[in-house]
Amino acid sequence: MRKLFFLFFGTMLCAQVLQSQVQTTAVPFLEIAPDSRASGMGEGGVAIADNAWATFWNPAGYAFQQGSEIAMSHADWLPSLGLSDLWIAHLAYKQPVEELDGVVSAMVTYLNLGDFAQTYEGGPDVISIFKGYEMAFAVGYATKLNPDLGIGVNTRIIYSRLSPFGADREKGSGTATGVSFDIGFLYKPESVVIPFADVDLGNNLRLGINISNIGPNVFYIDRAQADPLPMNLRLGFAYDLAQSEYNSLTWITDVNRLMVKRDTSGKADEFYKAFYTTWTGTPGQSTSFNQQIREFTMSTGLEYWYGSPKLLALRVGYFYEDPSAGNRKFMTFGAGIRYDVYGFDFSYISAASNEDPLGETMRLSLSIGW
Repeated sequence: MRKLFFLFFGTMLCAQVLQSQVQTTAVPFLEIAPDSRASGMGEGGVAIADNAWATFWNPAGYAFQQGSEIAMSHADWLPSLGLSDLWIAHLAYKQPVEELDGVVSAMVTYLNLGDFAQTYEGGPDVISIFKGYEMAFAVGYATKLNPDLGIGVNTRIIYSRLSPFGADREKGSGTATGVSFDIGFLYKPESVVIPFADVDLGNNLRLGINISNIGPNVFYIDRAQADPLPMNLRLGFAYDLAQSEYNSLTWITDVNRLMVKRDTSGKADEFYKAFYTTWTGTPGQSTSFNQQIREFTMSTGLEYWYGSPKLLALRVGYFYEDPSAGNRKFMTFGAGIRYDVYGFDFSYISAASNEDPLGETMRLSLSIGW
């Protein structure tokens, strides 16, 4: 009988480093940050979302954008593992459409898992070599509900090819398809006055919320083994600490919660149930407010721009996850440059532990706007 030796640890590691150790999902590559700019600020940006990467962070950000833009990024994924054929790439595009009174967008994500060998169960002879990969294609639309509030939605097709056939006696194949959608809101008021303090923040504050990867569970072998999509709640703010002709400094903070719920047998609730059951504890576990807070991750960072128009950027950030929910902690650093219609950004993750597979992750992004 044939036996498959899959290096599925690439996918499983993605699940472990991207999500809680308690709750894992299918296709966790959907939660990998696509761009270097946001990655340099602790991997956050739900309340900025002012470029082509808004598809990922908050599609409502497109509602406040002008002009067209195409952007691309590339990163060797989990570089500390030393696997040169494990990488991820993104391509994004946005275009205002006057007839629709809004902006349309598209984004392609491709995760290359490398080549794998199929052998006979009783020997090392290689029968065939196959490639594993996962990809997604999203299209979206955004518009303003009023001058201060934007809304955006995405629809996404997902394809995961871990292998072209099943393992051992399993029927079916190691491929899965799925669909999902996102919805986001961005609030950019012209003026914010703090009640009872007589403090006017002007237009320096933005608030964002995005729920992404909403959709039915996906399966590879049969429906009984279906896994949930990485449905994620992201909310946060951006605040301009300083603004002048040649200098600007912005502080951002995001919090995230993976909206997935499994019972004691490991079976996952469908997404429409998980909206509620995520906030209830698994039998035998605490449902206290403090425990619910621990399930959130936090991203915070600063972005400094110099120039008129913006020319050079420096970024720094921090990502935190509670030890009871995964224990990821790392600093991020980034830089960017803008010249004419071109933009180039770089980011680097400095993990707290040398054993953290996210350590030394570098992202490169290029954008062209007109």
